[in-house]
Amino acid sequence: MKNKLKLILIGLSTGFINGLFGSGGGILIVPSLIYILNIERHKAHATAISIILPLSIISTYIYMKNNLIDFNIVFFISIGAMIGSFFGAKFLNKISTTVLKKAFSLLIIYISIRLIIL
Repeated sequence: MKNKLKLILIGLSTGFINGLFGSGGGILIVPSLIYILNIERHKAHATAISIILPLSIISTYIYMKNNLIDFNIVFFISIGAMIGSFFGAKFLNKISTTVLKKAFSLLIIYISIRLIIL
């Protein structure tokens, strides 16, 4: 039962951040799964992707109702994102846990710095 409560709290915080900022699923879920639930890194990254889909569906519905989505942008970026996600998912199984940890950490640091500077 304790783990279920942790999972729900992780979900609530991730959903709130995702709905508020339009992202955050992977950035919150991956570290939460690794450090709170002790899930192996590769599995945490793959699980995070699966969790982001329902988050995105709910957020997209609300954003659409408020006319906040530019579907011309969505269409073209989605094409590239689907192709990129295919290769990224294939590549995940080929890289070591150490490389995955460092790459994800560097990405988070880079994004954080960019957000602070801009």
